[in-house]
Amino acid sequence: MDHIAPEEARTALDAVDRARGQVAEEVGLPRGYWWAMAGGWVLLGVLSNLTPAWLAGMATVTFGAVHGTLAPRLLDGRRRTDRLQVSRAVASRRIPLVVIGMLIGLIGLTIGVALGLDADGADHAGIWAAVFVAAIVGFGGPEILRVLRRWAHA
Repeated sequence: MDHIAPEEARTALDAVDRARGQVAEEVGLPRGYWWAMAGGWVLLGVLSNLTPAWLAGMATVTFGAVHGTLAPRLLDGRRRTDRLQVSRAVASRRIPLVVIGMLIGLIGLTIGVALGLDADGADHAGIWAAVFVAAIVGFGGPEILRVLRRWAHA
């Protein structure tokens, strides 16, 4: 170990950086999180169209409270699978902000789609908008988060 050539040291450090980058790519949220979020999205869409406004409002607040209680453990992105827990040095501190920003964007998309469907005269526009966005969340949540993390350098 005393006589390591500079080229060998650089090669070893590059290999470590590549491995760290591969592990950092694993940062994210479990697939079950996205499907639970999608299910909640549809449920809130159904409740908003088929129940009194106070009940839909209470359900929304309850869903937000449950998510707010359970999500902080996951939002750091360090526990995407049971097999790997990434250290804080590898997982960016911006990941929770990226996830919250993504959810705010999805809320805006839901509202926009619902308003568009309602203007077009669709029955149950809120349900259809919720199903549309829930499909995006369930099927594409991890991929969207990966792209947003790259854009935000998180």
